Amino acid sequence: MKTLKPHAAKQRTKINWAPMYLLGPALVLMAMFLLGPLLAVLGLSFTDYQLGAKSFSWIGVENFIELYHDKNFWRSLRNTAFYSVVVVPTSVVLGLGVALLIEAQKSFKDFYRTIFFLPVMATLIAMAISWQFILHPTFGFLNLLLKEFGLPTHNWLRTEGLALWVLAAIGIWNQFGFNMVLFLAGLVSIPRHLYDAAAMDGASSALERFRLVTWPLLGPVTLFVVVITTIRSFQVFDTVAILTKGGPSKSTEVLLYTMYAEGFEFFKSGYASAVTIVFLVIVLALTIIKTRYLEKKVHYA
Repeated sequence: MKTLKPHAAKQRTKINWAPMYLLGPALVLMAMFLLGPLLAVLGLSFTDYQLGAKSFSWIGVENFIELYHDKNFWRSLRNTAFYSVVVVPTSVVLGLGVALLIEAQKSFKDFYRTIFFLPVMATLIAMAISWQFILHPTFGFLNLLLKEFGLPTHNWLRTEGLALWVLAAIGIWNQFGFNMVLFLAGLVSIPRHLYDAAAMDGASSALERFRLVTWPLLGPVTLFVVVITTIRSFQVFDTVAILTKGGPSKSTEVLLYTMYAEGFEFFKSGYASAVTIVFLVIVLALTIIKTRYLEKKVHYA
């Protein structure tokens, strides 16, 4: 058996540090702007720090205990869950449906893509202000249109039980265009010869071709869309802050708005940090569960 010379063994085990030098700046920036703030928030969640205070005390898990008994927190969590349950499936199904219709068109594809993608490109705060005028109870376009047809009008953003549905509808309008683009990318990547093979095997209708070819091969894209849409729906803040401010009677207050209110209106930074940690844990848990559950049903070509 041939033995390596000591010099040859040293050369073989020599570490190439060049990749680490190239990764260095990115790792430093990630530590500064991602890991650093996260660790700071985690530390603050165990204190009674108030924004602007010169000192604070370590109080352990008291913020989390208070959070557990806080009815406002549980209501904002229920509102966030309701918003996600409405927005996620609707925007995913609508995005897929519009993508299929556009892909089936022989002309004006670019025009339709642009029209449906416009809500994603627009600044959500600016669009929220536009929605505020559309939904105004007296001179809003929607109520004026309903009056023309003799239908009852509503105070859309100030009616408890209705306002959250309105915010969910705006969320669907904002998100389905993004989902549509992702599904279009997935549809383009499906080989055309698979549809020909399915037709030769007797799949004559468009529904059968969708069931046998399109839907299975869109599995990876669908998984990504569902996870991303869920995360984005839990991050709803702009429309709540501009349109309702959590009202009426906190019926539209969501987790991110609770964080904002506790931290920047009531200056309870320690308590707001505890809400943030719980929020991150919930989003991480949902992402892992959805990924593991849906990945079993995904077909990777």
